[in-house]
Amino acid sequence: MKKKLLALAVAGLALPAFAVPTALAQPAPPAPLPPPIDGAPPPDAGPPPDNGVVASAPPGVVMSPDGWQLSVAATGETQLPIAPLTTAVSSREYLVGGTFVGTVTGNGKTKLNGGVLEAGYQIGCGIELGQVRLIGSVGIGTSGSTLTGGLVPTGVNFPISGTLEIHLKPGTVNQVSVDKKSFKAAPARVTLKDVHIKVDGCAGQSFLRSYATLTSSTTDTDDIVAYYGVTKSV
Repeated sequence: MKKKLLALAVAGLALPAFAVPTALAQPAPPAPLPPPIDGAPPPDAGPPPDNGVVASAPPGVVMSPDGWQLSVAATGETQLPIAPLTTAVSSREYLVGGTFVGTVTGNGKTKLNGGVLEAGYQIGCGIELGQVRLIGSVGIGTSGSTLTGGLVPTGVNFPISGTLEIHLKPGTVNQVSVDKKSFKAAPARVTLKDVHIKVDGCAGQSFLRSYATLTSSTTDTDDIVAYYGVTKSV
């Protein structure tokens, strides 16, 4: 009896020795991911949503023949495409903003009488939707039963056949003037915030850019300089 108990004890002590290799054979845990770099998006993040912010182009500058330097520039521009209220696929609508400033400096030989600062946007449409019409024909037909005296009509139908014809026009540029500010002495400024710009009948890709023109007047002359912003495609 003692020999049997001793054999069982020895067998019980031997079991952990055989279980150790099985535990060691398990796969090692995955290595931790490296910490993200400060300010960098996660590796699986998609492109950030459009916040509407666009860069401004260099200012427009010109020196008038009588010695005045005209300059017009823009800062803080935003152009955000939004869903049109008409829900039509041929309509384009944008929410725009920015600050446009015109200055007249120098020691000209003439007396300045003020001028006008105009700010707005140009919308280019790749393909313009033209005339849409239905080309076809309408007929008349009857159906009925044949009796001894002839055909007795029991129904009338009006078959319609035709095709839908769409005329597309070459792309056009629509210029939308938002504000015209008359001034007596420069600098002059126009600030826009959340202004809706819309164009209809655009069947292709659309393009948007801001513009501003500064007109400086004297008794006998007008000098004009223009600014055109960076073009944004939608």
